[in-house]
Amino acid sequence: MFTGIVEELGTVKALRREGSAARLAVQAEVVRGDLRIGDSLAVNGVCLTVERIEPAQLWASMMPETLSRSTLGSISNGEQVNLERALRLDGRLGGHLVLGHVDGIGQVLKIDGAGEERILTISLPAGLTRFVASKGSIAVDGVSLTVVDAETDRFSVSLIRHTLGLTTFSLRRPGDRVNLEVDPIARYVARLLENREAPQGLSIERLRELGY
Repeated sequence: MFTGIVEELGTVKALRREGSAARLAVQAEVVRGDLRIGDSLAVNGVCLTVERIEPAQLWASMMPETLSRSTLGSISNGEQVNLERALRLDGRLGGHLVLGHVDGIGQVLKIDGAGEERILTISLPAGLTRFVASKGSIAVDGVSLTVVDAETDRFSVSLIRHTLGLTTFSLRRPGDRVNLEVDPIARYVARLLENREAPQGLSIERLRELGY
């Protein structure tokens, strides 16, 4: 489990295809300090297991599911990625609970502003619409962000100078694809609403309209 607070920008050094799977090498300094083989590491919001640690880089494997559901399958050598080690139980939860399980891929539609603050508008896959709300949380490429506005097919987030300087968002351009993970609390609440028995005369759809 993660918090969505990026610790370091890593650099992709290799992506080796092995049949339908792949192995990823990332150059890192900060996160490599106390990582051990078998530890979890979020790479652009994708939870990977560290398999090998070398003096200047670390390796992790990616299964077909990871490659198909995230942007890591099309990543290039030299590309920078957001890195975060798994949350310690005695650490601060500075962002929100992030599982490292990508729910869908969005596309940067528009970037407004320049300099110290920018507003990004990102497309939202249809299946995720009900989980994203204004002022709610969402992880974009592993970064915990607050939703400014949410529509049926898109949402916007505001980025301050600090976030731009420590993440890959300063490099993003319209058309770029990004990993999305909705707030897990929203996912479980929606699941409970789907499965509970509706009061007589009220459908689940009607309960949603009423705000339940």
